[in-house]
Amino acid sequence: MDGVASPWDFNCNLEVDLGSEENAHIVYTALAVDKELQPDKVKRHMSVSNGKLSVNFEAVEARFLRASFSAFVDVLTLTTKTIEEFGPKKE
Repeated sequence: MDGVASPWDFNCNLEVDLGSEENAHIVYTALAVDKELQPDKVKRHMSVSNGKLSVNFEAVEARFLRASFSAFVDVLTLTTKTIEEFGPKKE
C-alpha cells in the first residue's frame, strides 16, 4: 500500500506515573472497560510498565482526538482521586 495515506493522521501520547505497579493496574483496569464510542474514528491503546500508564490515541480528525483525549483525562482524574481517597494510606 505504498503511497496511500493513513486515515489515522492525528495522534497523541500520554504517560502518567501512578507511583506503583498496583495503582497503574487499577487505573488500567478501570479505564479499559470504556471503549471508544467511535472506533472507526478514534483508536486508543493502553499499557502499563514500571508503575506508569501509557496511552496512545490515534484519530482521523483533530476534533475526534481532542474529544477522546479530554473525556479520557476526565475519567483518569476521577480514578486517581478515588485511589488517593480510598486506596492504601501511606505512612
